[in-house]
Amino acid sequence: MVQPRRVHAQHWLKSEQALGSILEAAACHENDRVLEIGPGTGILTRRLLPVVGGLIAVEIDRDLCKLLTKQLGERQNFLLLQGDFLEIDLSFLLNNFPAFQNPNKVVANIPYNITGPIIEKLLGTISNPNPQPYESIVLLIQKEVADRIVAKAGSRAFGALTVRVSYLARCEYICTVPAKAFYPAPKVDSAVVRLTPRPLEVAANDPKYLETLVKLGFSAKRKMLRNNLQTVIERDRMTQILEQLDINPQSRGEDLSVEQWVRLGNELKELSNA
Repeated sequence: MVQPRRVHAQHWLKSEQALGSILEAAACHENDRVLEIGPGTGILTRRLLPVVGGLIAVEIDRDLCKLLTKQLGERQNFLLLQGDFLEIDLSFLLNNFPAFQNPNKVVANIPYNITGPIIEKLLGTISNPNPQPYESIVLLIQKEVADRIVAKAGSRAFGALTVRVSYLARCEYICTVPAKAFYPAPKVDSAVVRLTPRPLEVAANDPKYLETLVKLGFSAKRKMLRNNLQTVIERDRMTQILEQLDINPQSRGEDLSVEQWVRLGNELKELSNA
C-alpha cells in the first residue's frame, strides 16, 4: 500500500460528492482529450477514463505510477507520464503519442504548495498567454486561493492573483470541499474552480507593462494606488488620471476591476509614450 508523501503535498480525495461536482463542472465527453495533473491513487482517473477519448495523467511519484499501471493496465485512451508537471515539456513528449496530442481540457486535484505555478503554466501570463489555450480547466485547490481567484473588486480577497488569472480566463467557484473529504485531511478546506480561457473585451495595449503595473499596485496592499505607483507617475498626475477614468483617487489596488486595471494601464502607457 502506497502512503501519502508530505514532500509531494499529497492529500488524496475520497469524497464521491466532490468527485461528482468535479466531473459535472468538467462536462467531459468522448471527443475530449483530458490532462490530469497528479492522479495519485487514481480515484478521479477511474471516473474520467470511461467518458473521455483520451486521458493524459502526469504523476511525479514513481511508486504511484507503478500502482496505477498495475491497477489500470494498458488502455487505448490512457497515457501515464512519470515526471514533474512543472518541469516537463508536455507538447514535446506528446509528439510521440499522436492520439493524445493537444489535450483540450484539464481536470485535476493539484498540490496546494505549487498551485500558483501550475495555474501559470496552464494559462500563461498576462504578457505571455498560453498560445494553445485549453477549453476549460477544472481544479481542486485550497479554498483560500479559490476565494482570491474569483474575488470581486472591492473585496479583501481581491489581489494581484485575481487580476492575473481573470485577465486570461473566466473564473467560477463551483463548490467547497471540506478537509474531511481527503486522506490525510489537510488543515484547511478546499474548493473546485473552473477557469475558461478567453480574451478580455478590452485588452492591454502593452501586456508586459500591465503586468508590471499590477505587481507595483499590490506591492503594499493597504496603500492607495497613487502611492504604490509613484515610481511610474507623479501622485497629483495620477489623481487626475484616476478621475478621468471615473475611479476614486483614494482607491487601493483591490478597488479596481480587471477591466479598470486594463484601462488604467493603457492610459499610463500612452502617457509614457507621449
